[in-house]
Amino acid sequence: MALLPDRRLVGPERPTLRDIEPLNRIFSDAFTDRYRRDGLAGVRVPHLNPLVWRYAIEDAGDGAMIWRDADGQPIGFNMVHRSGAEGWMGPLAVRPDRQGDGVGKRMVQAGIDWLQASGVATIGLETMPRTPDNIGFYSRLGFTPRHLTITLVRDLPRRAGIPGEPLGGSGASFDARVGDCRALTQRLARGVDFTRELVLTRDLQLGDTTLVWNGSRLRGFALWHSVPLAEGRVRDELRVLKLVAEDFDAFTLVVRAVEGAAIGAGIRRVAIRCQTAYPDAYARLVEDGYRVHWTDLRMTLHGYDEIRPTTGVVFSNWEI
Repeated sequence: MALLPDRRLVGPERPTLRDIEPLNRIFSDAFTDRYRRDGLAGVRVPHLNPLVWRYAIEDAGDGAMIWRDADGQPIGFNMVHRSGAEGWMGPLAVRPDRQGDGVGKRMVQAGIDWLQASGVATIGLETMPRTPDNIGFYSRLGFTPRHLTITLVRDLPRRAGIPGEPLGGSGASFDARVGDCRALTQRLARGVDFTRELVLTRDLQLGDTTLVWNGSRLRGFALWHSVPLAEGRVRDELRVLKLVAEDFDAFTLVVRAVEGAAIGAGIRRVAIRCQTAYPDAYARLVEDGYRVHWTDLRMTLHGYDEIRPTTGVVFSNWEI
């Protein structure tokens, strides 16, 4: 009689830096398989930059979860993040040979449980909008489709820009500047706090945060990374992950300052993950020459919707 394969699932455990290589293999294999099933057989998803993985693991903290099989080999992972009252999951993936046997459901439910125990107001994730299987899977777990997050990119002219103040260069004032960023964010979106991301970006030298002031009042800021997203690539893009502006005029100033920071760093392309819940900001970026590069569908758990400001703009990526 043939023996059935051991389908045990061990975890979740908190991954370490030693797990980055197997995490990368699962990430690449799972998303490449997803594209193949969506009819894009020629797409091969590259491994992520190990520095980006380190950022994801350390940003998630105790919310970083990995599951293993009976032989101790990783089966899947879920990076569960908390930015104050805002909680989200990503990236998450299951090894292709273990998909369809309940692993993904268990992983997502573990993320939900962890965020609910943390007392967050928002629980969300982003998925590919063209993939009905993914949307249906998350819907059955209680998630509802919301707006799109559209990655907009612009190739910058070679003229000098006007950068704002770099948070990474604030020296002894760094903690105070981070406090200013936290206060502005929470004034617009109660309870949301990007402190962990700001500090990790500096500590891991992934990029910086650009600040825009009016005298002593912080009007807005943008957290960005310039390290290559994919392993082995060159630095050719500045990616805005978080952007906070007290009003629409401040939003325009922050975008201009980010472009100036990119030009000053010798980077000619800026990518901004724009939530379409802010139609005026989206329209302004398109008018400025930004073009659509990628789309993600935002989904939130029932009863845990986004914290939306009544004024100003708060872009918060739910990807790394």
